[in-house]
Parts: sequence; structure tokens; C-alpha cells
Amino acid sequence: MKKKLLICMLVLAFPLSELFSQVKDSIVQLAPVTVTSTAMVTKEVNKAFRKSFPDAQDLKWYRQDKDYLAKFIMNDMDHNALFKKNGYLKYDVAFGSEKNLPDAIRQQIQSAYEEFKITRAFNVKESNRDIWVVNLEGLKNYVMVRVEDGELEEVNKFKKAS
Repeated sequence: MKKKLLICMLVLAFPLSELFSQVKDSIVQLAPVTVTSTAMVTKEVNKAFRKSFPDAQDLKWYRQDKDYLAKFIMNDMDHNALFKKNGYLKYDVAFGSEKNLPDAIRQQIQSAYEEFKITRAFNVKESNRDIWVVNLEGLKNYVMVRVEDGELEEVNKFKKAS
């Protein structure tokens, strides 16, 4: 079956390659697309998910090796949570903006980087750790900071192109 499909694809591709070689200047290269199928989850994973994220919306499950990846929206943030097949939550990464930051963390960042605007905020929860990674934009620089246990650390700093 695979051989027949491959042969059909090659037969169809040959005339197209001739056509494309003639109109080479008008071809636009598109980015590659990765297709991932949805997955059924175990009872343990479903129970652990519902307990950890009771207000989740637009849930989609994906199989990632032996684990299950849940993509969903909760509290106005996009989440990616990875579960082992026994229901253990390996990590949860939430993607948001300035409005999603806890007040204390927002104030801490704004006082340290007064001339910068918060553009994105990411919350990583893994192994009882709660880490915020925040992207900032200034007039001449981009900065990425990390906040964990009340400690602010500058991770990266990039100059803007002139």
C-alpha cells in the first residue's frame, strides 16, 4: 500500500516539477506545517487534570511520547500542561500578558525597569516551583527577566536594530 502511494505521489509530482521549473520566479516558499493528532487520555490523567484545572476551557489533548499534553485556556491565559500516564503533572506553562501578572511581581518589575513596557508574561509551574518569565521592551533594548521566590533576575538583554 505504501509503495503504491509513493509511486502515485512521484507520478503526480513529476509533471508539477516541470511546471514549477518554468514559473520559478513566481513561487513563494511557505513555512513547514506539523500535524499532531489528538489523543484519548487515561482515567488517571483525566481525573488529575480536572482536579488541577477545574475551570479549563477549549481543552485539546495530544500524545507526546508516553505522556499527555493538554492545551487549554484558563483565567484568560493559554496553558500547556504535560501529564504522565499515571496522572502526575510534570509541568504547566501559561502564556499571558501584563494583566496576568500578580500585583507584587508586576510592581517589582516596574520599579526595577521603569522605562520598559511589559509585553509578555509566562508562568512556569514545575516540581513545586512557580516561575514568572517576563519580556520587556524599552526604547533601545529588549529584556527578559525571571522572578522566582521574590527574586528578580535579568536573563537576557538585546539591543534593538537601528
